[in-house]
Amino acid sequence: MKLDRRIFLTGLAATGAASPLFAKEAGDLVYANPLKTPADVATFKMEGEAKVDFPNGRMQMSALRDAADGQASNFVFWCPEVFPDDIEISWDFRVLKEPGLCILFFAAAGVNGEHILDPKLKPRAGIYDQYTKSDVQALQISYFRRRWEEERAFHLANLRYAPGFELLAQGADPLPDVEDAKPPYRVKIRKSGATVAFTINDLPVVNWTGGPERKWPTKGSIGFRQMAPLVGEYENLEVRKLR
Repeated sequence: MKLDRRIFLTGLAATGAASPLFAKEAGDLVYANPLKTPADVATFKMEGEAKVDFPNGRMQMSALRDAADGQASNFVFWCPEVFPDDIEISWDFRVLKEPGLCILFFAAAGVNGEHILDPKLKPRAGIYDQYTKSDVQALQISYFRRRWEEERAFHLANLRYAPGFELLAQGADPLPDVEDAKPPYRVKIRKSGATVAFTINDLPVVNWTGGPERKWPTKGSIGFRQMAPLVGEYENLEVRKLR
């Protein structure tokens, strides 16, 4: 595969070297979900109080509680599938209402390897500390970070590790505000071992490789998180093996 010049230069500028994950090809389909009807998410699990609807033929999510309720107004919607390592996760994304913030948890499981929805894990209801200061191990990428004034003034995407609130990497988020957007935007996360690459419309945003100080997450589930009052839409979720 010939490495796209834009991908090479952006990866080089961010890290000093082009990430090998940017150059890899996505291979066989592991999982596909159009996210277009209630039947498509019948096995998903909501944590927190939220509305999941399909008024435009796409999965639309919004909080049922007012943003003034703080963390209690936020939520996570889990896909229960357990995905292997060495994958690309991608979906089409658009925002209908801001402010707010979006996160994808990936390679998520209990700290002892339990399924993320194992009832033996501590209860969770969308409050952030229940995911970062508890018995969950996961990587997470936050994007469209517009909840707070300082986030709206300087748009960044953050890669973090849990348990803990450890910031692993940051990158400039190219997603525009709602009034200037021309959606959908194709969001992709590539993960292989201790390396993560995050792109939006194939533009490299975050490139990170972890060190040997810990055993990083491998297989696990994915969960879509939103902070109120954001209204977001998602469709065409795919997970593919990396070649």
